[in-house]
Amino acid sequence: MQEQKNDPRSLMMNISSMLIFGTIGVLRRHIPLSSAFIALIRGLLGGLTIFAFMKLKRINVRETLSRHQVLWLALTGAIMGINWILLFEAFNHTTVAVATLCYYMQPTIVILLSPILFRERLTGKKILCAAVAIIGMILVSGIIGGGPQNGSFTGVLLGLGAAVLYAAVIIMNKSKTVCDINAYQKTVIQLLSAGAVMIPYLILSGTDISGSELTPKVILLLLTAGIIHTGIAYLLYFGSMNGIRVQSIAILSYIDPVSALFFSALFLKEPLSPAGIIGAIMIIGSAVIAEYNPVSRRS
Repeated sequence: MQEQKNDPRSLMMNISSMLIFGTIGVLRRHIPLSSAFIALIRGLLGGLTIFAFMKLKRINVRETLSRHQVLWLALTGAIMGINWILLFEAFNHTTVAVATLCYYMQPTIVILLSPILFRERLTGKKILCAAVAIIGMILVSGIIGGGPQNGSFTGVLLGLGAAVLYAAVIIMNKSKTVCDINAYQKTVIQLLSAGAVMIPYLILSGTDISGSELTPKVILLLLTAGIIHTGIAYLLYFGSMNGIRVQSIAILSYIDPVSALFFSALFLKEPLSPAGIIGAIMIIGSAVIAEYNPVSRRS
């Protein structure tokens, strides 16, 4: 049996989505608004963009979701929204590079929880990769070897908190309750829920959004964050799924953090220290190796 080949068009769509995701930190730095308000706009505009695409392409999702499924997706979306707040705040407290690398501890968290949640065997390779990622995280954080100039400890904690919530979203999406739901339909509900949960939060927190802050430039950046960095990025990502091997999808996902490091250094002048660079290689490298599972070819 011949192994499935990656479709070039699907590869370009996937890579494009990862590069878009990789610039979200740089974009956030230029929006002088609260993280909750940005999450609100991102969720609502992203969800509406995907919904409009489904209507335009006449994608008919016939399945009717149960009340339990809708509530589960809404809860997952709410967690996603809080995850965005923590990540955006991490960008404010430390460099984009450090915050992104903290965020990409998510695969390690899932690996460590998989024996408990999915009854998956924790192999020696996965244990070693998790240990390497944790050591890399210590180097990136600046606790040892890098110095405090790499970012505040608050930013590191916020980034790790976002990673925990991101891991929760991944795990919840694997639940039998929602795993078979159409990806577009699922994402619309989750994104709209991520945005909607910000409304009571903004009201209760008394966040003030004055008209003077909503300049044409800021409005344009908010539209970019919602339509391009969320709606279009997710459409490209899900649209590439059928033309790429599963293992390739996992490996290509690390274009996001690598490009985030490059863009933060290029546009924000935020290079990592030597210890941070070693830590970055350890985190991303261990995650890629943990995902890599060579399959023997059959003629």
